[in-house]
Amino acid sequence: MAIAMTLTHIAILALYLYTVYCTFYVLDIPFIRERDKKWDVGQLKYLTVWNVIAQTFFFFVCLLNDIFGTNSLTSKKRPFIRRFKDFYHAAIGFPVSMFVGLTFWGLMFVDRELVLPKALDPYFPWWLNHLMHTLIMITTVLEMLIAPRNYPKRSKGIGGLAGFMLTYLAWMHFVYYKSGVWAYPVIDVLSVPLRIVFYLVLLVFTLVLYFAGEGLDRLIWGSSSYSVDKSNKKRKQK
Repeated sequence: MAIAMTLTHIAILALYLYTVYCTFYVLDIPFIRERDKKWDVGQLKYLTVWNVIAQTFFFFVCLLNDIFGTNSLTSKKRPFIRRFKDFYHAAIGFPVSMFVGLTFWGLMFVDRELVLPKALDPYFPWWLNHLMHTLIMITTVLEMLIAPRNYPKRSKGIGGLAGFMLTYLAWMHFVYYKSGVWAYPVIDVLSVPLRIVFYLVLLVFTLVLYFAGEGLDRLIWGSSSYSVDKSNKKRKQK
């Protein structure tokens, strides 16, 4: 089981490394490059790319934990790498991946021109689109199925998620300030009040996804992964 988990993490990490490579060194859209020539940060303007990088880092951490840490469900003393892995998956790995995937495909269903205009099809292959917007959901759920975790305190987990999302929101506005171009066309068609409402709705959605991840983890692994921290607290109090 341990070897199978390690091989799975190696395969997923390799797939993400390939996705990152294609994103930065293969994907090239001439008219977007020309549009953004005033100030261009390339693919780093997109939350999708932030998430792909975040997932690549996460599965590297998973591999390190396989080698140097532990995947025990009821480990009484978890090493730092395991604690960091558990926090990262709860705060960023699951909710951000599901957010990117669900919002992308949801908007594609409503009007694809808002997120992925047809004009990009000759430059953005369908398989790379699925690596960036579908694989992310599959791998984060798969990780939840094959490896237990101890969820952090909600204040810490939600704080980490909010910090990540607000950092990207600030970055997106900074890119717009410098380039005059929004990363996502949907933002350009919204008035300022509607834009604020849009942001708030999306932030609430990420919060819902955090609790969905916590609930799904509890459903899969039961309450034992939550009782470890409680038993450790009782032991310290004694």
